[in-house]
This record gives sequence, structure tokens and C-alpha cells, in this order.
Amino acid sequence: MLRPSGRERASRVVPAARGAGPYLTPAQAFDALYAYCAPALVRQAYLLTGRRDLAHESVERAFQRAWDHWPEVARDPDPAGWVRAAAHDWALSPWHRLRRRYRHPEPPPPEEDDRALLDALLSLPPSYRRALVLYDGVGLDLPETAAETEASTRATAGRLTHAREVLAERLPELADPGELHDRLAELASTGRTRAAEPAAVRGGGERRARLWTRTAAAVTVVLIGSTAMTLSTAPTHYVPPVPPGETVRGVPPRVAPGPLSDKQRELRDHLREALLDGPERLSPQAR
Repeated sequence: MLRPSGRERASRVVPAARGAGPYLTPAQAFDALYAYCAPALVRQAYLLTGRRDLAHESVERAFQRAWDHWPEVARDPDPAGWVRAAAHDWALSPWHRLRRRYRHPEPPPPEEDDRALLDALLSLPPSYRRALVLYDGVGLDLPETAAETEASTRATAGRLTHAREVLAERLPELADPGELHDRLAELASTGRTRAAEPAAVRGGGERRARLWTRTAAAVTVVLIGSTAMTLSTAPTHYVPPVPPGETVRGVPPRVAPGPLSDKQRELRDHLREALLDGPERLSPQAR
């Protein structure tokens, strides 16, 4: 089934952990929520993605995020809905198409009817597919589906109508909503649907949180070091830049000397003779 076990969803109450006293520790409350919701969420994520590995990853990431924000999740009126929205958001993230492990499709379901239904589901836009799974698979009403998909009620109704028309055109027997719900549940139950243990999910979330904390601390240290180095090597006063050279206009150009006249040559010769026969240099006398 695509809902949590039985009719417990109607009461919005998560069953208490076995062996717990009147008050649950955060870990016990988390484990109870995980045991209650995880198997159904894996089946829902499979209908959204067509990939078992991605479905399990989406549910684990959603619960790891829930454990990181456990005070907020524990006070939420619908903790199961909080985790379901996080799992669906992760499953439909467009970034998965860039990951190497998700570039190739998984083996299709063995039954021909299941393959046809899965192909029809995956041909829908992600928002239409999500609305269909929530309304016809999980069993939410129209306002709840609109609120969880962050769309108006009219837009959600249009998406559901279009999605049902596409499925009915490709698979006429699914025009009946009851038959569509049963076929979605059968398709989601094919293959491996077992979720990981809650303790492993909590441990993975704590390791991820420690890694992010250490990364943030390392980045902070690098920023502080680079800032200190910049402050120590920066100039202490303003040095104005040297302005670029400019062309000065109005100055007469330099003229090369021309040939000497007879008078200038006589003066030159006289000066040269005076330098040779001039007075001797004075030199100090020793006493």
C-alpha cells in the first residue's frame, strides 16, 4: 500500500515505540516515526522516480533531515507529512540527472502491465506525477495535495485532470479512480522495498552533520588566515598612481646644429689652444 499501515493515517497519530514508557526519548520517537512511514515512502518515491535506489536514498535523506531538525518535526501537527514532503522533494530534484549512477535507467518491472503504467507515469511532468501519487495513491484530498505541492487548488485540479487523461488514454482500464489506486499500489510493491534500519539513518545524519560542521570550521579558518595576511601585507597609506604621460603642445622642436662659420671656427681653435697651453694645475706642497 502507498499509505502507512492500515487506517492509522486518519488519526494522524504515530504509533509509540515498543517497550517505551509514557515518555519517549527523541531517538525512540524518531524510530517510531521511521517504522511507521519509511516503507510507504519508499513505494511512493519509486512511483515518482522509477528507481529503487533513488527511492531509498530519498527516504533516508528525508529522515536524516528530519533528525537534524527534530525539535521542529516533533512539534509539527503532521510529522509524517513533513517527512513525506522532504522525501518527494529530494526524489524529484532535477540535479539527479547529472549524477553518473542515475544516467542509465534501471531494469523495468517484469510484468508488461506494470511496465506500461510506469512508462505512462514517468511521461508526466514531475508536478503532475506528484499530484497524482498524492491524490490517487496516498489518498490526500485536493486541498491537502495542493498545500503539499505548493500550488493553488485550481492548478492542482488541472494537473490531476490532465494526468488522469494521459493515463486513461494509454491505459483505458485506469479511467476508474479505484482501479488506478489499486494498480499504483501493485506497481509500488514490486521489487525491493525494504528500508534501512532507523539507527543507521540517524547515524548517517549525525555523521553528515559532523562533516558539514568540520567543513564550515575549515573554511572559516581559511578565511580568517587570508584576511589576516591581507591586512599584514596591505599598504598603510595611500599611494597615488602615476598619471600617464601627456603630449605638450606649443614647444618649438629642437634644431640640430648646422655648419660653423669662419668666426666660430676661429673661436673653437683658440679655445683648444688655450686648454693645451693654459696654466698648470695647482698641487699641494708637502711640509
